[in-house]
Amino acid sequence: MKKVNFLSTLLIVSFALTKINAQAPAPKRAGYEGPNKLNTWALTITPALTQFYGDLRQHDFKLGPEEHLTGGLGLGLHKQVSPIFGASLNFWTGNLNGSKQRIYNAHFESKGFLQTSINAHANLKPILFGYDKLKRWKWDVYVGYGYMWFNSKVYRMGTNNGTLLISSNTNRSSKTAGEWERDGSTYTREIVVPIGSSIHFEVSPRIDIGLDFTLNHVNSEKLDVTYGGGGAEQYPRQDIWLFRKGDSKQDKWGSVGLAITYKMGKSAVMAKKDAKGNWVHDPAKGRYHLRYTNPLALIPPPYNPTMKEADSIAKANMPKPVDPRLFTDSDGDGVADLFDKEPSTPANSIVSGGGVAMDLDKYIKDIIARNLPKEECEAMFGNIEFDTDKAIVKDPSQQILRQVIDLLNLRPNCRAIIVGHTDARASDNYNVQLSKRRVEAAKRYLIRNGLQDPSRITLEYYGELRPLADNKSVEGMSRNRRVEIRILPMNDLRSTYPAGFRTGKKKEQEATKPAREKRQR
Repeated sequence: MKKVNFLSTLLIVSFALTKINAQAPAPKRAGYEGPNKLNTWALTITPALTQFYGDLRQHDFKLGPEEHLTGGLGLGLHKQVSPIFGASLNFWTGNLNGSKQRIYNAHFESKGFLQTSINAHANLKPILFGYDKLKRWKWDVYVGYGYMWFNSKVYRMGTNNGTLLISSNTNRSSKTAGEWERDGSTYTREIVVPIGSSIHFEVSPRIDIGLDFTLNHVNSEKLDVTYGGGGAEQYPRQDIWLFRKGDSKQDKWGSVGLAITYKMGKSAVMAKKDAKGNWVHDPAKGRYHLRYTNPLALIPPPYNPTMKEADSIAKANMPKPVDPRLFTDSDGDGVADLFDKEPSTPANSIVSGGGVAMDLDKYIKDIIARNLPKEECEAMFGNIEFDTDKAIVKDPSQQILRQVIDLLNLRPNCRAIIVGHTDARASDNYNVQLSKRRVEAAKRYLIRNGLQDPSRITLEYYGELRPLADNKSVEGMSRNRRVEIRILPMNDLRSTYPAGFRTGKKKEQEATKPAREKRQR
């Protein structure tokens, strides 16, 4: 077998292990890479005693003639996929020997064999005993698939390895089973299926100690270069490499060893018992290993407060009561009582933002007398009332609208907000449309009577949603049928261009035209 085949085998095994890990589903709300992370990798080294089982074996559980103890060393990289299932990539090296006086009168030696396999593991402890009983223990059973490379030699018994009968390192061996070069020697390759069990005990957050028992099934009778033929004649040795099967079972080798495991990962911790003897997992202290931890144990139980606790929590988080004056406007001037400095202003008064009555005529006359627009805008409010189901401005309200026109024309840095309201009669949709018609009527009046910049008018309409008074009385409904006009400073985010402005050459051409004369009021 060529070296490139061995390397390709290792790559295939590694890729298979990666696919197993990548396809392992994580439990909901406690994913292994989620908020409560767990360590999942471990490295195990296993010094062990080895034992061969095949044709050249006198006894199953004791040494035969010219046999001696043999050993091996295993190395495994383990990935825990879930608390129950895992996978590992394993490497073994060691020696095997065996002998048999009857029929064969020979013994064999296989020194420095190599083996690699990928194993699937199942942890029986949580299945049989649960997660909290025998908390520190882990009992795995596993099965795998891999390859074994060996070089065996058969000697005549009693010759002290002086008489070599046959060796797996021959030209014929390379033709039948392939070869793998190492230090100039030829190794025979065979498929191997390891089956075993291991028991581990968690000594510390990083170290586990346990026992490992493995029986490796080799897909050949040629590990001892012997196949059973029966009778007085052992076998025609020249036919050993032909694909013939004798009357014996295929060869096996077993091991029993001390497994020392190092659990890899960050901030390793172990579960602790509380005063009541219950196992406690605190993810804030570090990462537990999935070998010994059920991820569901890391999820805190939901907090179900008692009625008394819920009542105390509700009272502690209850917002402070809101001042009722914020929702009332006793005098109907558009300023809430909480901010109204004159809460008894007569109806239809022009007031400032603080609810103080203002003489709008005197205010306009002072501006005209000085003939200079101010940079500041005083916040003023005025109410325009309408008849039931009408959108026609009454004569008493027309004087207020004309004063608003004069103020806005003198103050280019001011704007007007016209807000419409209705009483509670009719449907919500009808009342919203009625309040819309009323604010549009007020806007049309302003434009038709000389307002120079209509873009400074903003319309809002709420129907019956914001009443000033109770809709159960005639007087209250009369107060609710209103249009409020608010004079406020220009918003910097709004455009300062008049409505329908033009840009570019057309704008320059329009600037040369004489201004349109004001419409006669």
